[in-house]
Amino acid sequence: MIEEILTNLYKMEIPLPQSPLKSLNSYVIKALDRNLIIDTGMNREECLKAMMSGLMELAVDIRKTDFYITHLHPDHLGLVSSLATDSSTIHFNQPDADRIKAGIFLDDLIGFVRLNGFPEDELQTISYTHPVFKYRPKENLDFHVLKENLDFHVLKEGDTISISDYIFNCVETPGHTKGHMCLYEPNKKIFVAGDHILSDITPNILLMSDEWDPLKAYLESLDKVYGLDIELVLPGHRGTFTNWRERIQELKHHHQERLDEIISILGKGMKSAFQIASQMSWDILYDSWDLFPVPQKWFATGETIAHLKYLEEKGIIKKEMIEQRIIYALN
Repeated sequence: MIEEILTNLYKMEIPLPQSPLKSLNSYVIKALDRNLIIDTGMNREECLKAMMSGLMELAVDIRKTDFYITHLHPDHLGLVSSLATDSSTIHFNQPDADRIKAGIFLDDLIGFVRLNGFPEDELQTISYTHPVFKYRPKENLDFHVLKENLDFHVLKEGDTISISDYIFNCVETPGHTKGHMCLYEPNKKIFVAGDHILSDITPNILLMSDEWDPLKAYLESLDKVYGLDIELVLPGHRGTFTNWRERIQELKHHHQERLDEIISILGKGMKSAFQIASQMSWDILYDSWDLFPVPQKWFATGETIAHLKYLEEKGIIKKEMIEQRIIYALN
């Protein structure tokens, strides 16, 4: 499905089979000399077929097309290595590029969630059920290799992309990933949000290592975007929307409720992150935690760890290692 948002700016829905997100919004900006595609879909045949069909309908020449990727998740990044040509520029952010360069190693992630109480038998299914590992870009999208073969370009806060009659400012919005970066067009007052702000679902704020405080970064990024003059938000999933300040307030309220819920659970005794996650309220269509698919338990546990990290940094809770498990308690 293709929708014209503004002159020369189109939204294409790229299907995400077996994903609760259902589809990705890929935005296409047409111009006489170079076109721009913002986010691509997963590295799988269904996504490629939908993308190529849409580009054909829009009469977009892929040989004259560049790419902007908001962040490293495979539903946004995965297909770019199948689409980019020798003349393409792939615009990306430095922190997520560094993450890919360093490698996303399943064993490291499994080891971290194991420490946080994830059951061993369920961990054994992650490699073939988790979309991050099933639909990553081909050849793991090694940016050293890409830079040799493609015009790869790192962008940072305040850099601009000029395309057609649009001039987009890059806005760093860490939280959903360390390098997540949005695009803001101040003259037309449009904001390409990636997964920073979504209209009716809450972006996952996960922690799968102990290297940073993603929830703190996310809340600060929401405050940063709140001050912009925006008339239309173009998110990575679901519909476009205009009530962005109201949505930001809802998202901040949601995370405060999560924090309060964790404090309440820990008020009944110390627990691992997995145990806490199993007792939290999740908006998912299953009658009990035991019925959650393993990838959903993985996401829920990662989100719980992110909130625990935030509370730990605030000095509200503490953690200790007991029998090779990280256990959390109120301070």
